[in-house]
Amino acid sequence: MLTAKQRALLLFIDRRLREVGVPPSFEEMREALGLRSKSGVHRLVEALVERGFLRRLPHRARALEVLRRPGEPAGMASPAEVVSLGARRARGGVRAARAVVVPFVGRIAAGRPLEAVEDRETLEVPAFLLGPGEHFALQVVGDSMVEAGILDGDFALVRRTEEARPGDIVVALIDGCETTLKYFHRERGMIRLDPANPAYAPQLYLPSRVRIQGRLAGLLRRY
Repeated sequence: MLTAKQRALLLFIDRRLREVGVPPSFEEMREALGLRSKSGVHRLVEALVERGFLRRLPHRARALEVLRRPGEPAGMASPAEVVSLGARRARGGVRAARAVVVPFVGRIAAGRPLEAVEDRETLEVPAFLLGPGEHFALQVVGDSMVEAGILDGDFALVRRTEEARPGDIVVALIDGCETTLKYFHRERGMIRLDPANPAYAPQLYLPSRVRIQGRLAGLLRRY
């Protein structure tokens, strides 16, 4: 039996994973639940882990996996477990899923803006990692999004769109020549691009300087 706060946090994490493919930061969890400190979030997360609703993923920054949702019995496979199984089957020589070819358009900064998006090569991606719409892939450079579970060297799978909602992780084109991967927000007539690393400061731009090129749909990582 979950408390109201535990249930709300679990549903928030699950919704964020479905929307952008990465879990929310502890600060975002705190704000979503209206808590005064992150310590309350840590206690709720630990309680959900102990009850078998969440699992921490090793060797990743703040990575969480939803094992089951409220009302589901223990032992059900989560979407992440299904993906993991597909990957194991693929490594074993069994074609586990249809591959989709998406443009691989180079590198993107998860720190400071780096370079503009230009079609160069292609990348084969399992179809189950993508939703509807047109997608492209970028390789992440930098560590400013580590608290969103996005690490240096990851491949960001991005759905092409010019629209974004507050809190979306977006690919933003700055001044028509530089791209960056950040959380999207609006602030007093400006566009604010937030990192997920306290070592970096938010970036403020006039709307005329920023064009959204896509929203994060998923990640690929090599081990």
